[in-house]
Amino acid sequence: MSNPTPSSAIARAILPEGWPAPRGYANGMVAEGRVLVTGGLVGWDADGVFAKGFVAQLRQTLINIKAVVEAGGGRVEDIVRLTWYVTDIEAYRASLKEMGPVYREVLGRHFPAMAVVAVAALVEPEAMLEIEATAVIAG
Repeated sequence: MSNPTPSSAIARAILPEGWPAPRGYANGMVAEGRVLVTGGLVGWDADGVFAKGFVAQLRQTLINIKAVVEAGGGRVEDIVRLTWYVTDIEAYRASLKEMGPVYREVLGRHFPAMAVVAVAALVEPEAMLEIEATAVIAG
């Protein structure tokens, strides 16, 4: 059984029969089109200045992902996967209630397949998280 993503004509979430619907992510996505893959994006602005705090860095990172996807001719709804790398899994867990509104502000109610991985460090010492995105763009 599949659960179509309403705002996208080419990508849809996959939900196996009998599985509970996940909240805030998809178990799988299927899409057809051109693949756009971002590098690991972090929570700095165009001047290389990091936002202060975990949630602020998340917001800026999502803004950066949206900018790259749009520069590649896509839309937020074309994102089929996000892989999050966080340096402090407890900060991630403690911020879940704050993260939801920030996520929806930037990416709306589009929830692709996601994974969160705790890591010891990132290349940029100030980065608290880094996110890679995969989008599939029509045409």
